[in-house]
Amino acid sequence: MKIAYLINQYPQTSQSFIRREIAALEDQGIEVDRYTLRTWDQEVVDAGDKAEKAKTQVVLGVGGARLLLSLARTALTSPTRFLRAFGLTRKLGKRGERGKLYHLIYLAEACVLLKWLKTSGAKHVHAHFGTNSTTVAMLVHALGGPGYSFTCHGPEEFDRPLALKLGEKIEAAEFVVAVSEFGRSQLFRWCGHAHWKKIQVIHCGVDSSFLSSSETHPELPDVPRFVCVGRLAEQKGQLLLIEAAARLKARNVYCEIILVGDGPMRSEIEHQISALGLQDRVKITGWMSNQEVRHQLLEARAMVLPSFAEGLPVVVMEALALRRPVISTYVAGIPELVAPGVCGYLVPAGSVEHLAEAMMSALKEDITELRAMGQAGALRVAQAHNAATEGARLAALFRGLASPVMARLQVEHGKSESSGLSNFTADNGSAVKVGGKK
Repeated sequence: MKIAYLINQYPQTSQSFIRREIAALEDQGIEVDRYTLRTWDQEVVDAGDKAEKAKTQVVLGVGGARLLLSLARTALTSPTRFLRAFGLTRKLGKRGERGKLYHLIYLAEACVLLKWLKTSGAKHVHAHFGTNSTTVAMLVHALGGPGYSFTCHGPEEFDRPLALKLGEKIEAAEFVVAVSEFGRSQLFRWCGHAHWKKIQVIHCGVDSSFLSSSETHPELPDVPRFVCVGRLAEQKGQLLLIEAAARLKARNVYCEIILVGDGPMRSEIEHQISALGLQDRVKITGWMSNQEVRHQLLEARAMVLPSFAEGLPVVVMEALALRRPVISTYVAGIPELVAPGVCGYLVPAGSVEHLAEAMMSALKEDITELRAMGQAGALRVAQAHNAATEGARLAALFRGLASPVMARLQVEHGKSESSGLSNFTADNGSAVKVGGKK
């Protein structure tokens, strides 16, 4: 079976979870063609991302002239379908965040992608993120192309569900993937009950390099060092982390903080570090390769992520898989993985006071207890976030579109009722049981 993966910008440094998912699908015997609407505006640094970039076709890479030509050719050769897709374009653009002009561009992108899909023979399109990429996948289907599904991560989709026409996208999709139970609950809000059964929880995951035996991972070091991995942006809460570090300094508590990542708030964060006199305690590394991020996590006492809004961050899975406790917030899907007192600490989002106290607790905690937390976290990740296992579940959904009986047998054989999956309806209307009960 051949499918197409469509992402707005791919690959990016923060999208290792998509790369792992594709690899898991290919291990399941599913052929995956990669498409991106446009390239990332920064250079990828990881070898795996560079390899993915070479395999990925860029829709906007054809240039404006070919976009217009594809639009005109499709209108002339398939006028009925084009008019139907054009009507959908107008509907999606009405009161949308980007407006009708941008959606006309999405229609042109869909015309380009439609031709590529016909050439490649892909039978289904799976988009990541319920934003531009899913809009284009929806328009491809309206033009007569294959059906589509999409993975909704949040928080962006949940911030703007009406502007993104999230409900309409869910209703027209073959199935929809949420990366957490919280995410599924938010999708339930924006579609009719009749469509709930098509929304499945399939987790992002980590691969064998993280899930290997404890002997391959160095023990948690007894050092006062925290690492925070993520885009330097408002929603990640790094400014509050700097304030928490200042509070610890005022209490004569020493710790180091490594900020791995880059983004629009870097200069503001650097200014705050300087203003609070924390240059000797807080360092910004910029983007790093997966191996370098792994090294930073292994060198830390705990990973800190004080986010205001999230889906379910993959770096939390990576840190726990490496047996490092996590300090994070009661946001979105994070509490589904990080159990306070078991594998880390959770604090109210936006509270500097609670964040500083959690960091203080991690610094004071006996290293043996922290190592036990790390071990408990690694077990939770192995059980629920193994990329190979989650990829097999996703592969069953794809196969179920063509062969519901095969999907039912595969998933019922390999997945217990604790999986969190429910039922979805295939193209022919037959219900396909893919795991446990809602």
